[in-house]
Amino acid sequence: MPDSSEAEVVPFPTTERRPGRLEGKVVAVTGASGGVGRAVVRRLGAEGATVALIARGTAGLSTAAVEVGASGGSGLVYEADVADFEQVRIAAMRIENDLGPIDVWMNVAFSSVFAPFTEITPEEFERTTAVTYLGYVWGTRVALDLMRPRGRGTIVQAGSALAYRGIPLQSAYCGAKHAVKGFTESVRTELLSEHSPINITMVQLPALNTPQFDRVSSKLRRHPQPVPPINQPEVAADAMVFAACHPERKEYWAGASTAAVLLAQRVAPALVDRYLARTGVQSQQAGDEEPYGVSNLWEAADEEHDYGAHGGVDSRAVRRGPAVWLSQNRRPAAAAIGAGALALLLAAARRRRR
Repeated sequence: MPDSSEAEVVPFPTTERRPGRLEGKVVAVTGASGGVGRAVVRRLGAEGATVALIARGTAGLSTAAVEVGASGGSGLVYEADVADFEQVRIAAMRIENDLGPIDVWMNVAFSSVFAPFTEITPEEFERTTAVTYLGYVWGTRVALDLMRPRGRGTIVQAGSALAYRGIPLQSAYCGAKHAVKGFTESVRTELLSEHSPINITMVQLPALNTPQFDRVSSKLRRHPQPVPPINQPEVAADAMVFAACHPERKEYWAGASTAAVLLAQRVAPALVDRYLARTGVQSQQAGDEEPYGVSNLWEAADEEHDYGAHGGVDSRAVRRGPAVWLSQNRRPAAAAIGAGALALLLAAARRRRR
């Protein structure tokens, strides 16, 4: 269970911005062509970083590199499927040859299948695990192989509230995110045991308005959507860059909704089970809209079409919140959010009994 004394609630947007903190640093980002990765590389560009963009889709990657330059940084494209260790290793070698030593490595790439567990084929489950879990393992491995001889570097993992709390219809994704959390903790303790100056941290993200829901493999009758409340991907980008600049903490929680989920899970997991059993399936499907039929599970969905950073629910996604108070009062904020989440769950349980 999460320990609120060791996890920091990252405000959204981050109030402690330090423009130029990553200026001139070489930062490699997987999944850079769209969604969270796309928002992250834009944010890195504003920091003046030199960004290596790693992904499969050529349309999204090339446009993302232009956006990095327009934001104030510089970016180069490196096509690779993160599920393939050799492709990741070769991309890292090319980055160091072209740009110099990698200072920060960010694992963001993922894929998934929206469906009940028994409707996901073994091949689909294996592919999701290869991208969303092993992609992080391979990225971390090549980063450490390069950073350890130099005795410096930072690795940032894009996590999720679902690394602590599984939900229906996303068994493959939730399993992978739980695995990334355990893997990251193991690597962190090994680095600590050898007194390594290399940092590895994880940012647990909230529900986000990204193109994930437009190109994820889905077997649902209706179009998949993020579970409200929904945040814009820039919330995640702020948190990821903040973590890269302050990697000494083992974990960050991005947004109040992530804190609410994690703390409710800690206090009353059985109530969370029942609440999600009652609401989780419907809340992840949008009205009467049918799935788009686009999937990036096996191949890039943006070879020709650039999906960008935002999904289709801009009108319902938030970009700003109680940033100052959360950033200055992390522990009381976590306690208040947890108490509020528990109260809501108890009220829902009472209504259900009636």
